[in-house]
Amino acid sequence: MSLWCDKYQPKTFNELHYQLEQAALLQAVVADGDFPHFLIYGPSGSGKKTRIKCLLHDLYGDGAQSLRIENHVYETPSRRKGEITTIGSNYHVQVNPSDAGIYDRIVIQELIKTIAQTKEININEQRSFKVIVIIEVDKLTRDAQRALRRTMEKYISSCRIILCCNSTSRVIPAIRSRCLAIRIAAPTIDEINGVLQKVTNFEGIQLPIDLANPNISFSKRANGKLNFAFLRLPLTTDQQILEPDWEVYLRDTARMVGEEQTPQRILQARERLYELVAHCIPAEIIFKVYWKNY
Repeated sequence: MSLWCDKYQPKTFNELHYQLEQAALLQAVVADGDFPHFLIYGPSGSGKKTRIKCLLHDLYGDGAQSLRIENHVYETPSRRKGEITTIGSNYHVQVNPSDAGIYDRIVIQELIKTIAQTKEININEQRSFKVIVIIEVDKLTRDAQRALRRTMEKYISSCRIILCCNSTSRVIPAIRSRCLAIRIAAPTIDEINGVLQKVTNFEGIQLPIDLANPNISFSKRANGKLNFAFLRLPLTTDQQILEPDWEVYLRDTARMVGEEQTPQRILQARERLYELVAHCIPAEIIFKVYWKNY
């Protein structure tokens, strides 16, 4: 038994339900067999990784979905050894170098160079290159991004790199200019409702009509994220939608500051924000939700 967001995740471009123009563009570009590096960006939950999976399926067929997890060891300048996890198939590798922290440059230089130098020829699909998918490229340090730029130039004949990020503002111009940038916008409320209706029909569940109303709080709170909608979909109109504890805690913090602007209240708010950071809530999300509720 699997979650609906995984069970019904599109595997081919024909199964997509929204942003079909971008899907058609991706499909047309890779149809010739030779294409540039890609920079796919858009808000969190918009479907960037899903479209990358569809692209890989177009290139390599079902073989791109036979995934395995591997651990790669890298060595820092101080001779300390670190480990980073990748997900991939015989034809592609997906990695998040920012997981290595300040050593992301080493991961770029060593791991990606090794992958790019290992040529994998798929006779059936006539692809003479591998694909490297780099997640959260906007979180890489400047040194790592410069190293990535050199890698992209050096190994263009043996690999194609697909970069994925939420925003291009923190990606250096040298990388942006070497990629075909495609923005994936978040689905609208109507598009989210359409997908939910199709999935519930497949499952033989009658979705309450009121939940398809774009004015109700559930549709608005999905905030353009299909995963959110699937995981918190209420099956009755009176079913309570539970919020994450950290989100409630942060909203209360914003309310505290709004009610009283004193040094004591500011200190209390700072302590609460520190506590959220200590529980691994990204600072970017903290400030985004905070200002939304302030």
